[in-house]
Amino acid sequence: MKHFKGRTAVITGAASGFGLETSRIAACEGMNVVMADVQPDALERAAAEIGATGAAVLPFRLDVSKAAEVEALAAATLQRFGAPHVVFNNAGVGGGGLIWENTLADWEWVLGVNLMGVVHGIRSFTPMMLDAAKSDPDYEGHIVNTASMAGLVNPPNMGVYNVSKHAVVSMSETLYQDLRLVTEQVTASVLCPFFVTTGITRSERNRPAALAAAQPTKSQLIGRAMSDKAVGSGRVTAPMVAQFVFDALREQRFYIYSHPRALASVQSRMEDLLEPRNPTDPFAAKPEVGAELRAALRAAD
Repeated sequence: MKHFKGRTAVITGAASGFGLETSRIAACEGMNVVMADVQPDALERAAAEIGATGAAVLPFRLDVSKAAEVEALAAATLQRFGAPHVVFNNAGVGGGGLIWENTLADWEWVLGVNLMGVVHGIRSFTPMMLDAAKSDPDYEGHIVNTASMAGLVNPPNMGVYNVSKHAVVSMSETLYQDLRLVTEQVTASVLCPFFVTTGITRSERNRPAALAAAQPTKSQLIGRAMSDKAVGSGRVTAPMVAQFVFDALREQRFYIYSHPRALASVQSRMEDLLEPRNPTDPFAAKPEVGAELRAALRAAD
């Protein structure tokens, strides 16, 4: 996709992080911007900012884990702007701790947003994009799903998050291949960021009361502290990642990485599978981090 002016982007999780930054770039590119988010106050502020640039903005409050709400987003988009050209299934939440300590509510919340939110986006928008392609030979459509480097490797003490993001990578790769069977006009990408400041470590603020968290376990508190530290020390920013997304759209590139050096861990995992051998120590390059985590988890309460 080389041209964006006058086209439409739908972005979930648009009130903060990657979603807000891609909304800013979309507006600068002259796109119509459909901004969807679960936080009404943050969405109102973000939509006002993007609208002040002169872009046509449609703010839409929703919970992406609810199929009917994503379907309503698709219907509102079609009515206001027609079929979108870019759909960024980006909304996501964090989750950590030893995998057997995650409650059923943890699983339902994280999978509901991170996985089913993408499922609902694909089901709701892909058919209308394919219809647009059939009726217009110049139509171009692109779906971007936010996964994570945790969707390519399996770091310890964050199992529920890993599972959700591995599923998004698998779904995105399948979507790419399925689209290639039926059209050349609509394609897909998957975004796999590493530690970037986006607000995801504070995603509990948007957790629904019906899936309220239990008292955090020691492993969850340790995982949250380590994630905060890793995110806070990162040099790659959300605006940089948003630009990576638009670069990939222009190049029709499927895999989008924020930290290419982190792919060494992916290579180790692939070698583990192929040899085969037991999973490589995820802290081999930074043994002090692994030692700190093990000591903290094994310490007496």
